[in-house]
Amino acid sequence: MAVFGSFVKVFWRSTAGSPPSRLRRSVMQRSLSRSGCCKDSERYQISKQECEIQNGPRVAMSTVSIKVSHAGKKYDVDVDLGEPGAVFKSQLYSLTGVEPTRQKVLVKGGQLKDDTDMKKLGLKPGQTLMMMGTAGELPKAPVQKAVFLEDMTDSQLAEVLKTPAGLQNLGNTCYMNSTLQAFRAIPELQAELNEFVPQSNNNDMLASTRSRLTASLRDLYKNMSQTTEGLPPMLFLSVLRQVFPQFAQKTNEGHYMQQDAEECWSQVLQTLRQDLKKEGHSSFVDKYMAAQTSSKLICDENSEEQPVESSDEVVKLDCHISGTTNFMRDGIFDGLTEKIEKTSEALGRNAQYTKTSRLSRLPKYLTVHLVRFYWRRDISKKTKIMRKVTFPFELDATEFCTEELQKSLIPVRDAMREITKAQEDKERAAKRAKIQKEMDQAENKGEAVAMDVDEPKSEGADPVEEIYKAIDPKLLEDEGANATGLYDLFAVMTHTGASANSGHWMSWVKQENGDEWYKFNDDKVTTVPKSRIEQLAGGGEADSAYILLYKARELPPKKE
Repeated sequence: MAVFGSFVKVFWRSTAGSPPSRLRRSVMQRSLSRSGCCKDSERYQISKQECEIQNGPRVAMSTVSIKVSHAGKKYDVDVDLGEPGAVFKSQLYSLTGVEPTRQKVLVKGGQLKDDTDMKKLGLKPGQTLMMMGTAGELPKAPVQKAVFLEDMTDSQLAEVLKTPAGLQNLGNTCYMNSTLQAFRAIPELQAELNEFVPQSNNNDMLASTRSRLTASLRDLYKNMSQTTEGLPPMLFLSVLRQVFPQFAQKTNEGHYMQQDAEECWSQVLQTLRQDLKKEGHSSFVDKYMAAQTSSKLICDENSEEQPVESSDEVVKLDCHISGTTNFMRDGIFDGLTEKIEKTSEALGRNAQYTKTSRLSRLPKYLTVHLVRFYWRRDISKKTKIMRKVTFPFELDATEFCTEELQKSLIPVRDAMREITKAQEDKERAAKRAKIQKEMDQAENKGEAVAMDVDEPKSEGADPVEEIYKAIDPKLLEDEGANATGLYDLFAVMTHTGASANSGHWMSWVKQENGDEWYKFNDDKVTTVPKSRIEQLAGGGEADSAYILLYKARELPPKKE
């Protein structure tokens, strides 16, 4: 209102003697013209030309048109005085092709900087600025044409997204789906299957059919690697039921029955053990997944009877669950100790024996079976033990080994842990330094602050070299063995429900990088955090860990 009043006062002096009606009309005309409403002034009998005469042409005072001279050419540039120098440089880049980092624009007081306030330069319309700098090499066209996700094939999507394919449930086949997803997480198995060529044997039809099962698994995995959609494993299921009729059992209503995933796992594993075997070499399963045990059988009723020692191969460790089992470690020790009743020649009758086993070889891939099902004669059904059993993400298997193997593993294990601890200390030091830097910057109002990281100082010999010196040469020669005694969890098979003949099976596989896991619920594949895997210890009918797959901790690479 004060501005408007001042305007009226000035106008009245310049139009002395004007009648009030003319004054009101002139004030309204000026007000409309200043608000940019010249187009509406016709209703007040004022022309656009008269509006511009009274007020002058409307020019954005925040923009100045100048010229920029570069390489013998002049370019017209509209400079926005409200933007910093970096924006002006971007304008010049679009005109000249000279990148902002290569530009030297000469202005009053020196060279234009990215944070220069353009209003303080005093630029005038038509003024010419000089710019120096050469354009860099133009970006080359991409070798491969860009392809959008919606235009990609299934195989291209699978390669780019890295999302594994699921398997459709063909009617109570979740036990098989979870088994196949867990096997697929073993890269050496993938490579071995790719080289597999089935052998026809007219004299052994069972062996030929078994080879078809391995070949169908090879083809199924190949198809799964070329899509992100859920696939129907029809051929594999058909051959599986031919080779192992137990999986073809039906209910009284004619539906296929639910099966135990551990039985499927064991049967498929034995098939691979026989088929994936090259002449003159051990089979894939024996090399990478079989542990060797050393056992001692002692008679509990006759201390004078000599113990019987033996050795064997096992493809899984059983974790027995009793009313006092809370941790997987305790269940494994119970599984390595058996009570057996057999005939004693010394006593001339049946006697009680204790068989104690320890591992004399650790494979690269160790399978642990939580024995959650047992047969109840009163109801003629497999009943589930729902007790919560906590399992580790890092498993130290040295305590399950023979004393001889422990002597070889423990020095390497301890050296590995020292390296891991040093790396963790380094990461914690970097994190503390980052926090301190942010605090210092806040105190110095955003000014740059140097960051010093106190890295752990290593004294003495190189720890990596010490590891390789400590390894038993026999373990280094055994390609499929674990030379450290340490394992990391990478796959879990779970069961939901109260009975092996019902419920639902799923598998959970750790992603290659990070702490996230894939959840395979038949054809539905989702990502879950590590905290979700911690909830699979059981304690009810909900998802309970049943089969755990551990992978040997890899040795650090040797320094060249």
